[in-house]
Amino acid sequence: MTGVNFPIQGRTGNAVLAWTRGLLEPALRASVAQLAEPTRTVCRYHFGWCEADGRPADKAPGKAFRAALTLACARAVGAPPQTAVTAAASVELVHNFTLLHDDIMDGDDTRRHRPAAWSVFGIPAAILAGDALLALAIRDLAAHPSPGASAMAAVLGITLVDLANGQSADIAFESRDLVSLEECLAMASGKTASLLGSACLLGAMVGGASARRAEHLRSFGHHLGLAFQLVDDLLGLQDDPAVLGKPVRADLRSGKKSLPVAAALTSGTDAARRLAALYRSGHRPSEAQMVAAANLIDEAEGTRWAWDETERQVRAALACLRAADPEPHAADQLTALVTLVTGRHH
Repeated sequence: MTGVNFPIQGRTGNAVLAWTRGLLEPALRASVAQLAEPTRTVCRYHFGWCEADGRPADKAPGKAFRAALTLACARAVGAPPQTAVTAAASVELVHNFTLLHDDIMDGDDTRRHRPAAWSVFGIPAAILAGDALLALAIRDLAAHPSPGASAMAAVLGITLVDLANGQSADIAFESRDLVSLEECLAMASGKTASLLGSACLLGAMVGGASARRAEHLRSFGHHLGLAFQLVDDLLGLQDDPAVLGKPVRADLRSGKKSLPVAAALTSGTDAARRLAALYRSGHRPSEAQMVAAANLIDEAEGTRWAWDETERQVRAALACLRAADPEPHAADQLTALVTLVTGRHH
């Protein structure tokens, strides 16, 4: 990322996330506390605040990356980050709603290095917990004291439609032999980039940004979201559960057409044809077959394409950030988050 005009000045992405969690967690706990049992315990377990039996716990929390974008973007347009805590909490609640449901749809039984909520409490309880988090997010954002609360709730509603469309496409692609890169990028835009873009937009809206600055920040988040998904897909090809915190090569196991896979399958190479044959087998792949698939993705240049596209999306994100003319300290924070995305290991 050469040519970046926003020096880090000793601040790291992890420090920004820690700062975010300090502001965010009281609001999250207050929202979840309003739920009735047993849904409250399922949600608290998912967030790492308790064990399955309700005993207090201090497990590894979520990164709160999207919430960090909301707080930093409010700061970027000159507002105190505390004014954006409700919006940031709503973004984080929506994100965790998607995680609870995604784990069920994907059959992933591990989340954040512990059993996923559905595998502990059952599928109906986990679905209800996700629904409850979504309801809290909408209610809290609609009740925000800002005069623009209704507009912010509308942004969240549009984002939820994008999320549903992206997730639907992701599932549909599993049963298709071939998915174009354009289709796969559109899926990632809905499933991942839409929420990151809206997280930035909500922070700008809370901060009273002009339409121009708000759109630049939304675009920054959208491009960063695509980079985030690309890196996530690349990490999903690894075989170290200690790195991932969830089942290894889960996308390959379920036949998902992630971005590196789509790039490899459409490369026209011999490796692409052999990879397509593995995907068409219709059987749950063995460990050896998943290793072979990962090697074929690399051989067909899917991995290289994904890294190159990541760099392109990062450059576009940083250009949008510069165009938004952010306050210096917030520019520092947001640039640190960009660096965290491209260098993360989990």
